[in-house]
Amino acid sequence: MKAAVYYGAHDVRIEDRPVPQHGDGEVLLRVLRSGMCGTDATEWRSGPHLFATRDTPHPVTGHAGPMIFGHEFIGEVVETGPGSFFAVGDQVASGAGVWCGECPRCLEGRTNLCWNYRTLGLNVDGGMAEFVAAPEKMLTPIPDGLSLDAAGLSQPLAVGLHAARRSGVADGDRVVLIGAGAIGTFVLAGVLSLADADVTVVDFAGPRLDRAARLGAARILATSDDVVAEVLETVHPRGADVVIEASGAPGQLANAIRMVRSGGTVLQVGLPAGPPEVDIASLVIREITVRTTNAHVFAQDLAPALELLANSELAHELLDSVHPLDDIADLLELLATGKLEGKVLFDPTLLTPQNGTPA
Repeated sequence: MKAAVYYGAHDVRIEDRPVPQHGDGEVLLRVLRSGMCGTDATEWRSGPHLFATRDTPHPVTGHAGPMIFGHEFIGEVVETGPGSFFAVGDQVASGAGVWCGECPRCLEGRTNLCWNYRTLGLNVDGGMAEFVAAPEKMLTPIPDGLSLDAAGLSQPLAVGLHAARRSGVADGDRVVLIGAGAIGTFVLAGVLSLADADVTVVDFAGPRLDRAARLGAARILATSDDVVAEVLETVHPRGADVVIEASGAPGQLANAIRMVRSGGTVLQVGLPAGPPEVDIASLVIREITVRTTNAHVFAQDLAPALELLANSELAHELLDSVHPLDDIADLLELLATGKLEGKVLFDPTLLTPQNGTPA
């Protein structure tokens, strides 16, 4: 089968790999769509950080790479085992993360923090290939009538839904969202699906902010040196109830703390490149709650993400394009350099002729 294999920074190769064998509790999927995200772009630009390679094996599985990446994928079941939940021909979405179900965090229902957590496409072979073997427990059916392109966005939307839940947003809250890129847009959709909140989105002027307005933000603000003062003037002089930092850009966590009211909540979603400066005194004196978020909880987030995609314009707004696997290196470079506004999906069944135009 054709697969995109990660060896290291700026080294992703299209190779012919054996079709994987599915084990107990697994099915074999024909991959229908596979997406890439900021994590993939970071690994392409400067990794390996999370990806398994020969020199950085995964501590739980021992998988040592080179690794087929791709943790945002959907597929069609082509082989099952005894007692399978699924039938050949079923179309399913994958949560990618695999949990043990036995450790303290799993028993709390926080399966994304499993002590033995591993993710297909980050730590072991994933879905940027024609086929992938996947545990049944991390798969959920794709609703009838939902397009494959829309369903291909379900895993990152589940991440956005989990972040929205972690923010604790409630009806009537004033919310500020910093960052309207792909993950920020998914968080925005999650917030608006969970609560009747007044949401202000902050980012650079341009298509991202325009998209946020179309998707339901009450207002949009172009970032500037005076953006904190503008937020306080526009939202409330004492600050927002919830501020979500989804950009990871330098200085934005500090801005989030200045934008939130006393007793309010700051949720950090974006991953800064370096350690940010934090005003601890302000956090303590004003009793600000700081929360973080990681991945998603399969049982809570993936099926609702599919339903949200089926009943919204999110896929239409956020999907950039669908490409053959051969285009992967070029698209990773574009994503890593900030030249993509929307999500890109790959269809392993597409062929790339000599001129580079998808067949």
